[in-house]
Amino acid sequence: MLIGDGKVGSVAVRRAARLLLYVGAAAIVFGLGKVHAAQIAEPPYDYTSSFRFGWSIFYVTLLCGAAYGLGLPDLARGWRSAAGMALGSSLAASLGISTVQIVLGSAVLPRFTIFGAAVLVLPWFVGCAAVSSGGRMRQEGRGRVVLVAPAEDAAALRADLERNPERPAKLVAVIAPDLARSTNTVRPLTEAAKAAGASVLVLGRLAQLDSTTVQQAAELHEAGVRVRTLSLFYEEWLGKMPLPELERMALMFDIGELHRARYGRMKRGIDIVVALLALAVLPAVVILVLLGNLIGNRGPLFFRQVRVGRYATTFTIYKFRTMRPGDGSGSWTATDDPRVTPFGRFLRRCHLDELPQALNLLQGAISVVGPRPEQVHYVEELTKKIPFYGLRHLVRPGITGWAQVKYTYGADEADALEKLQYDFYYLRHQGLGLDARVVGRTLRSIAGRSGR
Repeated sequence: MLIGDGKVGSVAVRRAARLLLYVGAAAIVFGLGKVHAAQIAEPPYDYTSSFRFGWSIFYVTLLCGAAYGLGLPDLARGWRSAAGMALGSSLAASLGISTVQIVLGSAVLPRFTIFGAAVLVLPWFVGCAAVSSGGRMRQEGRGRVVLVAPAEDAAALRADLERNPERPAKLVAVIAPDLARSTNTVRPLTEAAKAAGASVLVLGRLAQLDSTTVQQAAELHEAGVRVRTLSLFYEEWLGKMPLPELERMALMFDIGELHRARYGRMKRGIDIVVALLALAVLPAVVILVLLGNLIGNRGPLFFRQVRVGRYATTFTIYKFRTMRPGDGSGSWTATDDPRVTPFGRFLRRCHLDELPQALNLLQGAISVVGPRPEQVHYVEELTKKIPFYGLRHLVRPGITGWAQVKYTYGADEADALEKLQYDFYYLRHQGLGLDARVVGRTLRSIAGRSGR
């Protein structure tokens, strides 16, 4: 039995759940604002023409951003998890708008709208999480992959699927390319896919060269099985480019920052806005970090280091120091690096150590999203050992990036090669949509969540 997609796939269900969450939050806030303006306020006023309509949009943005940052609707595992996420996002948004009102000294939104929406979104967010959860379970049930490739490719794919795939899937069968070929009486690939209940057939490079294997793949496609090359499967299901394809695919795509001028200008404009906002709060954070350093991180306030930027030029990066003085370079950084001080660990967990990079951001040395800026000696070593490694320097490095949210700290050259596969995916698909996904996942990471 082969498993088809049906009219409405689980991916569409999960996307619909996200859309419902955002539309529902907007309807609740705008509805309460309209009710307050027409029936509660004295005297009544035209809601859509008032300044409060604009602040309602801001409040909706806070609600939706907090929900996404905490993992709604995709990451909830059961109603208790969903309820906790919903409550957290509701409190964060209401506290956020309340803080704005205190700073401005003006009631930009009535309490009726703020607290009414904070209560009403709770069951709505939980319901959207339930819809998304149903779609996720159906998706996990259908992601049954049959691979036609050598054993080493199968081992790499199985390991990648167990880490953090973009779409959940399970490798249920592996067939060597020479064993997948058909004859007049035997169709081994077709039979194996049917026996495994395959929903996705993945063809490695050698399998794509055999006409009988491709013919069987066409028959399976007609029966409702998705057919992908190994490269396309890695991109769609794993968000990376497979190691065997790096050399072949390295030059066969446009890079948004280089080849789409409008995107490049918009990306730079966003960087400047973010830099100015970060610089506005930097003085207050400097005071807090100074106090923290006096207690648990004695030494210089800032960390400076030469990194490699766009077009392989070098620049000095600025961060709040998180390691013991003198321990900031010389070896790879690990997730639980023993050189990091207790207060430095807090700064890293909250990503506050990155705030001084607003200076680099404003000068154009880095971007909000891009490949990680590496130290000069690492780049020199890796450029000699890894083909096309220098291509990652065709764009500005980033404070955060696709490789950073998909993979842990690089601890050696093998990790650098792994992260390069994610960097190439980012270069191939660079755009405002992917940049927004990276920022969203970074916020989820700060909030202690993960996933899509």
